[in-house]
Amino acid sequence: MEDQEEKVPLLLEPAVEAGEVGLSRKILIESKKLWRIAGPAIFNRLAMYTMNIISQAFAGHLGDLELASFSIACTVILGLVFGLMLGMASALETLCGQAFGTKKHHMLGIYLQRSWIVLVGISILILPVYIYAAQILMFMGQSRDIAEMAGNISLWMLPTHFSFAFQLPLQRFLQCQLKNAVIAYVSAVALVVHIFISWLFVSVLDFGIIGAACTMNFSWWVVVLGQFGYTVFGWCPLTWTGFSKEAFSGLWEFLRLSAASGVMLCLENWYYKVLIVLTGNMKNAEIAVDALSICISINSWEIMIPFAFFAATGVRVSNELGAGNGNAAKFATVVSVVTSSVIGLFFWVVIMAFHDNLALIFTSSTVVIDAVNRLAVLLAFTILLNSIQPILSGVAVGSGWQAYVAYVNVGSYYLIGVPVGVLLGWFFHLGVLGIWAGMIGGTAIQTLILAYMTLRCDWEMEAKKASGRMNREVVSS
Repeated sequence: MEDQEEKVPLLLEPAVEAGEVGLSRKILIESKKLWRIAGPAIFNRLAMYTMNIISQAFAGHLGDLELASFSIACTVILGLVFGLMLGMASALETLCGQAFGTKKHHMLGIYLQRSWIVLVGISILILPVYIYAAQILMFMGQSRDIAEMAGNISLWMLPTHFSFAFQLPLQRFLQCQLKNAVIAYVSAVALVVHIFISWLFVSVLDFGIIGAACTMNFSWWVVVLGQFGYTVFGWCPLTWTGFSKEAFSGLWEFLRLSAASGVMLCLENWYYKVLIVLTGNMKNAEIAVDALSICISINSWEIMIPFAFFAATGVRVSNELGAGNGNAAKFATVVSVVTSSVIGLFFWVVIMAFHDNLALIFTSSTVVIDAVNRLAVLLAFTILLNSIQPILSGVAVGSGWQAYVAYVNVGSYYLIGVPVGVLLGWFFHLGVLGIWAGMIGGTAIQTLILAYMTLRCDWEMEAKKASGRMNREVVSS
């Protein structure tokens, strides 16, 4: 069995749990386990993000209208839907991780099928977002030309939309049992396919903007088919035992946890998109929006690393809680927070050191370069905070606290961060600096609350809850 051949065991050994080895050895063991999940996850996220950038680049060579329309379709329509589906799929990080920890291996396959059922249903329910995308975008203030073209592009991206319902649960199903290499390999193949298809459809066959949109369909479904084939054709013998009618039982409870996960992560994923919307509605905002877009692009690339640690932390915490190892879950949390914080501190230093040259990668305009220079300090602190906050959210996912964190996010982000940003930006005339500073304050408050919840956590009680949940599932099935 592949699981018996692992050189780095998924769970802490009894000797490590009992404290029979030194602290440095415990940190090394835990770090290997975290990086074994985080490393492939970083590559996967960078590869998928790069595919989007490649499609935007091909669209950009078609014209300014095509680039703007494609970017709006990807960011506003596809991006917001992806955030919802990503959040709902995160319920598997709680359930599959804890099931694997308790060695209820067959339940992972049941949970995977439940997630497919829920997410396909949600995908069908939100189809009107694509059908009426043009009207939605015009209501949000976009010009008719951009909105109509973006709406047409969105319709051609419907296959990508439905791929989310299958790929996101598959990825979490595989991560929770430490089968991470296949995720990276499949992403690499999809990236190569995406580059080739983009060149073929746009440059050779001259399919235009519709061709650029269709390339996303091919690459995302390559990922789905690769991970699905690995799962069902013999490489997951313990966790995939075939399709089962048990997947239709317990759907309501599963939907509740999925909905809580969706709300929790959507509120996080959408938060800084509000910054762009608010800045775009300011007077004489062209330069500010250009500078902000550059900063957001830099932040989006770097945040793939803490997002990978978010996934790794959720898996490690849920595995250890499922196995009844509360102290091991606590230790995994500490190691992950420290590791990600060190990486965030490194990038903070880089941004601060090269603050006046950051924009040279994207533009030669001295006005925009100066504007980015003024925003660099806020970018640096955003990156530093985002190296900690996702890890604490990963702890919440691994422990099943999604519903509580959703309330925290509403209060911190939308009752404090956004109003303070608007107050500083408009009433104190600080512009984009004030809006962003206020929103960083919201993130800081959310981080402090999550840190308090984590420090106050009774880890042994959480481990008992996880074991009890798994035992109830087995009895009911």
